[in-house]
Amino acid sequence: MSILVDSSSRILVQGITGDFGSRHAKLSLDYGTHVVAGVTPGKGGQFFEHGSHRVPIFDTVAEAARETGATVSVIFVPPPFAADGILEAVDADLDLAVAITEGIPVNDMVKVKAAMKGRKTRLIGPNCPGLVTPGSGEHSHGGCRIGIAPGYIHKKGNVGVVSRSGTLTYEAVWQLTCRGYGQSTCVGIGGDPVNGTSHLDVMKMFNEDPETEAIIMIGEIGGDAEETAAAWVKEHCKKPVAAFIAGATAPPGRRMGHAGAIVSGGKGTAQGKIEALKAANIAVAETPSDMADVLIKRWKG
Repeated sequence: MSILVDSSSRILVQGITGDFGSRHAKLSLDYGTHVVAGVTPGKGGQFFEHGSHRVPIFDTVAEAARETGATVSVIFVPPPFAADGILEAVDADLDLAVAITEGIPVNDMVKVKAAMKGRKTRLIGPNCPGLVTPGSGEHSHGGCRIGIAPGYIHKKGNVGVVSRSGTLTYEAVWQLTCRGYGQSTCVGIGGDPVNGTSHLDVMKMFNEDPETEAIIMIGEIGGDAEETAAAWVKEHCKKPVAAFIAGATAPPGRRMGHAGAIVSGGKGTAQGKIEALKAANIAVAETPSDMADVLIKRWKG
């Protein structure tokens, strides 16, 4: 089992002919991901070719979904046009849209969130590394890589990973893999202040997934998403959870890294988040290098 995507997921790539989109479409195909369509306005009828793969390109998401049965879109569209790209996926009634784009104006995302209310599509991101459900065997057969995460560090297994930080997602995954523990699904939810899917959303999915046995949750300063998730974990989560909060040394009022990583009005501090996590009986790693070990100790004893 996994959450959100698996080997049968049919993926379309918005911006497949751009530098970033084409590079990561190739890596996803190499990983074994079922990329069935690309979308670049004005290039409909052409093909995206990589090795033995020949992926048709369409002018619109709706046409691509209709012709290929794609249910998931990954969005590599430049910031000024990315919000429209997300809404195009929503209008096509896709199950999932994964927005990798960094630098989408916050006001654009506020409008996107409002337009998505009551719609079928779930959004991951923006400004996120995407998600990976690892496969087994050579070339991760049976896996699904959507976004920019390095596929080779993943291993099929039973640990769910959810993170606001892309690079810390990779760090947690590699630590687990090196210790012989694989992952069920790894979800990078992005670090922007207005995003589609929260820590809490993903924690609920992991809690219900029968093959996810333990969870690593990675947060950072800013907002209250980690505290909200911790409160839910305390009351409902049946599985061992370890966490790490980035930004403990950040000066108040200064944005650090992600657009959403800012402490303001005394809220969103690392210490406040850590206290909330500990109060929920979540094991907290003091440094990024401890994430896997802290989880394994809590999980396996």
